[in-house]
Amino acid sequence: MTVQTAPITADQFKSLFLNNVPMMDMRAPIEFKKGAFPNTVSLPLMTDSERQKVGTCYKRDGQAAAIALGHQLVRGKVKKQRMALWLEFAKQHPDGILYCFRGGLRSHTVQQWLSDEGVTMPLIEGGYKALRQFLLSELERLTAKLNFVILAGHTGSGKTVVLPQLANAIDLEGLANHRGSSFGRQISAQPSQIDFENNLTIALMRAEQAGHSTIVLEDESFLIGRCAMPPCFHDKVQTAPVVIMQKSQQQREQQIHHEYVTSQLAGFVDAVGESESFTAFSEFLLTSLVKIKKRLGDLRFNELHQAMTTALDQQQQTGDVAGHYQWITPLLQWYYDPMYSYQIEKKKQRIIFESDQDGVIDFLRQYQPNKQS
Repeated sequence: MTVQTAPITADQFKSLFLNNVPMMDMRAPIEFKKGAFPNTVSLPLMTDSERQKVGTCYKRDGQAAAIALGHQLVRGKVKKQRMALWLEFAKQHPDGILYCFRGGLRSHTVQQWLSDEGVTMPLIEGGYKALRQFLLSELERLTAKLNFVILAGHTGSGKTVVLPQLANAIDLEGLANHRGSSFGRQISAQPSQIDFENNLTIALMRAEQAGHSTIVLEDESFLIGRCAMPPCFHDKVQTAPVVIMQKSQQQREQQIHHEYVTSQLAGFVDAVGESESFTAFSEFLLTSLVKIKKRLGDLRFNELHQAMTTALDQQQQTGDVAGHYQWITPLLQWYYDPMYSYQIEKKKQRIIFESDQDGVIDFLRQYQPNKQS
């Protein structure tokens, strides 16, 4: 028996994202990998190869032949296996919905098959394409509407540590899964550009829903790893007021040591296990240093490489991590600090406040752009 279910229309899209409604993506895995949405699971109707065969058939023989081929490819045991996954999703998420690329044949087919099993699940009108277009429109609207204020400071100032203490902050590095520096690569992969943009937009939507008119962002380059700020968003960031957090050289060295050494090694232990972790950790540090060899110059690169190698040997043999300061200190002085000075010089007309961590937090919690001189 067919159960008619009204599709989810554009006026409901905002509610889907703000309420974390579970979604089932019927597109092929290659499509999902390019970009999807939070709280979404990939449970495709067809594999990549099956989709390719159907697409070729459509171009050669037309829609009817392509549909027939699709049913031929997804039948019997294959259909039963995929149905079991869809039914399990429906069981775990009674409020779940499904979508394909345009809200067409793939999502309607699965919706009908579920209905034949007595399960009602709505689909997205317009599919992934409509949801994506909605988020792009929201990104432009919210970027224009909201005020931004940029939290800046030397590398190692602990800016990312401050953001969770501010209710109106958005952690761009967290969304990009990258610390935004030459040594900023995380163990797990970065999201796709589309996923980064989608997650950024939803974070802005949540900020608006919470009543925030001003958003605190950490000072970032256009590229955070390989994730790029959307052009309209980056343009707004480039004109936003800047607040500078000051930390002593020693405090910054300690913060870098924690991020690049202690925390990074612990992350590798969790990711690859105790036996493989130190090798992976060492490769991460040495590879990151090689990436900035050209900027450092051969002499300074060789000096840092030797200091890093010595520190790693000492750590492996004795467990002592103090030797890492022998390359962290000059890395800040030779590489990060000159780069920061150059960048902050270009922003000096936009600086509205400078203080230590406590002073910056207090200022940002009370900051209202329309009340600043």
